[in-house]
Amino acid sequence: MAPPSRAGQLIVVSNRVALPKQTATGGLASAMREALRERGGLWFGWSGKIARQTASTVHHRQDGPVRYATIDLSRSDHDHFYDGYANRTLWPLLHYRPDLVDYSRGHLDGYLRVNNVFAERLIDLIEPNDTIWVNDYHLIPLAALLRQRRIKNRIGFFLHTPLPAAGLLIALPRHRELLETLSSYDLIGLHTARDLRSLEEYFVHETGASLGRGHRLRSSQGRRFRAGMFPIGIDTKHVAQDAEQSESLEEIADLRTSLEGRALIIGVDRLDYSKGLPQRFHAYARLLERAPELHRQVSFLQIAPPSRTTVPEYRQIRRELERSAGHINGLYAAPDWVPIRYVNKSFPHSVLSGYYRNAKVGLVTPMRDGMNLVAKEYVASQDPENPGVLVLSRFAGAAQELTQALLVNPADTEEVADALQQALSMPLAERRQRWRGMMDVLERHDITAWRQSFLGALAD
Repeated sequence: MAPPSRAGQLIVVSNRVALPKQTATGGLASAMREALRERGGLWFGWSGKIARQTASTVHHRQDGPVRYATIDLSRSDHDHFYDGYANRTLWPLLHYRPDLVDYSRGHLDGYLRVNNVFAERLIDLIEPNDTIWVNDYHLIPLAALLRQRRIKNRIGFFLHTPLPAAGLLIALPRHRELLETLSSYDLIGLHTARDLRSLEEYFVHETGASLGRGHRLRSSQGRRFRAGMFPIGIDTKHVAQDAEQSESLEEIADLRTSLEGRALIIGVDRLDYSKGLPQRFHAYARLLERAPELHRQVSFLQIAPPSRTTVPEYRQIRRELERSAGHINGLYAAPDWVPIRYVNKSFPHSVLSGYYRNAKVGLVTPMRDGMNLVAKEYVASQDPENPGVLVLSRFAGAAQELTQALLVNPADTEEVADALQQALSMPLAERRQRWRGMMDVLERHDITAWRQSFLGALAD
């Protein structure tokens, strides 16, 4: 039996749960915690622990108005569900890399098995008036599995990655068996108009669904559901305050001392092939090649914490970047100057915001990204009197909102180098104008507005 809870709560479901007192950065963790605190509720998902077998026991914790319910996974289930199907099949497909899709029937079976476990453990925690908010590609079929168990509650789904066009989605083996389960949700949230078009075109052209006004769809089985565009934001005010207060931190003083007055370009990305890091390094090298006057005048700091180290493609990109950084420094470094600082570790958010504030250029150039909150955090961290310049990939969701950034195609080495040169020489008045326009967007469409917009639409 579930612990007692009041009806009408919010139930958040995600692959991982940000438990109390855990260091959890990023949009999802902060948004979900605030939503649950506002109305009380439950956060359900994987504990992050590997057990001898996938547990039938649900672990419960309470933190004020928020309950946390987690389950352990066996090594086999984790490897098939998370490392296998989620991150070697779905992740590359959703990021427009069908060449990297590694599909196996065993991985798909493990993915469906874990989603079934989530559904089975969750049903005892749901009360009749609860609202259920499922997050991300790990749990696409969860609503269909809950409907099979006669759960009639409102269920929303938000996809935090991009969604490619229907012509690419059909490259996924047994795509309809998986993707058509999205019709079991009442509301599907996506970041951009491009993602929304992809979803609608897939359902209309591949599954025989009909599309009505207001992005309302009717599946070929007659189920009605709605899709919508809900670009995720950041806690703009908090990020700006963090950045201002960071000026007193020892780490920030050390960074400024090490720069010796040089302009700083910064990139902060999880180590992933979707982030365009090799192309970014090549563009920076091209800048140094064609603008020798910038030698000793600029330094590039790339922070790239490792991720998914068991996946071969991730080990490969790390080796490639280490070689590239070494090559650039070998060509251009001087005894008193290191052109590129490549760091494979993470930093507290308070320190990162200070690094952003001291960087004259924020370089955010993913090949594809659902949103990319680093772009937004860089802008929010700037000194209003002397802001830096954001160089942003056109293929990040953030580019749809931050139109006053210098927008680039990350695959075009010369275009990115041009943008870097323009950013480094941009007059103060233009920098202020561009920053103010982007900051207005971030203040209006922050993380609270995103959360309230999605939940309001789900309740409608």
